[in-house]
Amino acid sequence: MSALHASPVHHQVLIVGAGAAGIATASSLIRRDPTLDIALIDPSAVHYYQPGWTMVGAGVFEASSTARDTADLLPTGVHWIQARVVGFAPEQRQVTLEDGRTLTYEQLVVCPGLKLDWSAIEGLEDTLGRNGVTSNYRYDLAPYTWQLVQSLQQGRALFSQPPMPIKCAGAPQKALYLSCDHWLRTGRLGAIRPAFFNAGGVLFGVADYVPALMRYIDKYAVDLNFSERLVAVDGPNRLATFERTLADGSSTTHSEAFDMLHVVPPQVAPDFIRHSPLADGSGWVEVDPHSLRHRRFANVHGLGDVINTSNAKTAAAARKQAPVVANNVLLALGRPGTLAAYDGYGSCPLTVERGKIVLAEFTYGGKLAPSFPRWLLDGREPTRLAWWLKARVLPPLYWKAMLKGREWLARPQPMAVESSK
Repeated sequence: MSALHASPVHHQVLIVGAGAAGIATASSLIRRDPTLDIALIDPSAVHYYQPGWTMVGAGVFEASSTARDTADLLPTGVHWIQARVVGFAPEQRQVTLEDGRTLTYEQLVVCPGLKLDWSAIEGLEDTLGRNGVTSNYRYDLAPYTWQLVQSLQQGRALFSQPPMPIKCAGAPQKALYLSCDHWLRTGRLGAIRPAFFNAGGVLFGVADYVPALMRYIDKYAVDLNFSERLVAVDGPNRLATFERTLADGSSTTHSEAFDMLHVVPPQVAPDFIRHSPLADGSGWVEVDPHSLRHRRFANVHGLGDVINTSNAKTAAAARKQAPVVANNVLLALGRPGTLAAYDGYGSCPLTVERGKIVLAEFTYGGKLAPSFPRWLLDGREPTRLAWWLKARVLPPLYWKAMLKGREWLARPQPMAVESSK
């Protein structure tokens, strides 16, 4: 019998995506109920610790330390379906795979991450990885960033940030600061002229952290530009074209010469999500921001970068979301318990120099949410302790705790009455 005509395969819980969010959710579910029938769908044989790529681009981590085989990370008892999803039929509780197979479910968890839209910038794909054009947003390019930073002796170094939303909103700046720090330490910063072109109107979305960041902008003599969106790259001629949005809403374009260009691409939901019944008007999975349950399909939950909530799209957010979704999926399956709520927590360790980090932690609405008392670690100021956490603590916390369903500092909190309305 062909795959197209085979009977659908049924699982209690289907999870779409084996990134940080998907594996963490599967592990949290299995730890709560080892008898669950869970299948996780993802085509990728390799799983990446993406928060480490900024450190790779600064010569702190080796790229290989951020990659592991997906098969080695899946919790015991979870089925891995190594395939691509192409469609959803939530009314029929069905998921369709690229090879024509159909899967059915009782509960669906959607967390495939987002799509890096490299093609949205004209000429970029033709020059990535050469002509001085790089990005820490790709595993194979982060080492090239460090190569460029080491070899550049003089000239213009441009760093871009696209319109929100993007994963890890601080990452474009991290590349800037760590590069400048290296040039400063090696006596080259005077001959290298760094510039930051931000499509947004502020340096960072939570105002409490901006003063410390601005001190580093000044320290490194960065040419800071707002409302500037990278729209084209001419690698051979080393020209970057930006579209500047003016106060009256009109726009103009201009080209900037570069010797090094660090690009962060625009980011959108994956095509199979954008064109599905699960998407909102902007293409993201439409969920309640607290319960993370789909607003229209009660047996669907979403988390990670693909959902339409206003939190920062970071691994730290997924670490907090996974236990909430695990709890609420079990509740939906009829297990006893109380509805859990996600408060919008996100964390962005802003590496302002080698050895110091501004540790931004906040919930919905930009409310500060420090994990440590201020006398120990004031996240609004650069500290060595925050660097130690980023470099030494967070990677093993990711591999050995988050992906294993160990919910240290991430236990789900019950839904407040006002949040459940």
